[in-house]
Amino acid sequence: MFKRFLTFGAALFLLGLSGSALAAAETVTLSVPSMYCSACPITVKKALQRVDGVEKVAITFESKEAVVTFDNAKTTVAKLRDATANAGFPSLLKEQASRS
Repeated sequence: MFKRFLTFGAALFLLGLSGSALAAAETVTLSVPSMYCSACPITVKKALQRVDGVEKVAITFESKEAVVTFDNAKTTVAKLRDATANAGFPSLLKEQASRS
């Protein structure tokens, strides 16, 4: 009986690890064409930083882009795009750069 319990416990433990083991940092570039003033990147950056799972945000006003690194187990590109749109700056996925 104890052996079955240990086997079951080990299986549950491994299943729990597999979910977090599949999580990966992902970096995407969003095009944010409606950034027209020097305050716009600040607003976009704050909106993206509020999304659970976002690890890093870099905004380039000149190219009107946001490079976002996030945990793909906690959020999605759609949620990132929703965050910019809700802040008044609709965005498009420009590049899906990397998965770590």
